[in-house]
Amino acid sequence: MGELKNCPTCGEFFNYTGMREVCNNCAMNEEKLYEVVYRFLRKRENRAATVERIVEATGVDESLLHKWVRKNRLQTAMFPNLGYPCDNCGKITQQGKLCVSCTEGLKTGLRQFDAAKEFRDKVENQGSGTYHSDSKKR
Repeated sequence: MGELKNCPTCGEFFNYTGMREVCNNCAMNEEKLYEVVYRFLRKRENRAATVERIVEATGVDESLLHKWVRKNRLQTAMFPNLGYPCDNCGKITQQGKLCVSCTEGLKTGLRQFDAAKEFRDKVENQGSGTYHSDSKKR
């Protein structure tokens, strides 16, 4: 059973079933725009076009290009200068949700957190058995 949603493009109500994020009319318009972009990119001289160049030549919105790259409809193996913004910093990436530098920063932070947790656990376990006494008796 679908859910009633507003189309983010035109504002009309549509039955959202999890397949499309937009209403049927907007989906058909997006498909026509996709065909325009794909015809443009199929030409040998346009395969290395950047997002800005594609927007300029076809008039398609940049967010649609990012959406198609993210969903793998426009594959970066065939069109190497395409990408979409990193969810964290906005730098253009070609796979995943985060760019390489944000991914590395996240991994470094996790490694530091794990090392600190391991150190705290080790100190906690060793701290209960240590006694100091004064060996000099008077």
